[in-house]
Amino acid sequence: MKRRVLQLLESAESALRETLHGHDLDPTAREHMERALSHTREAYIATNEIGKARSVQHLVRDLESVERLLVTVSKPQQLPVTTTSIHV
Repeated sequence: MKRRVLQLLESAESALRETLHGHDLDPTAREHMERALSHTREAYIATNEIGKARSVQHLVRDLESVERLLVTVSKPQQLPVTTTSIHV
């Protein structure tokens, strides 16, 4: 039974990855599939390595933290502007 579940999770991960490689994917669908991929990976860990997977709430918190970090990093940085006067 466990082996079959792991095979199905691997198939689901492959299908999600394949779909995510498409460039014509709706942004909302892409977000859902990226989140589903994370949950699929964590379900694989939970099935294969009992006691080592994060809870759903913990995984969601981690994913939201990463998303916030990516937004912060992708913002253009405002560098301080210094001017030096040139006297001729």
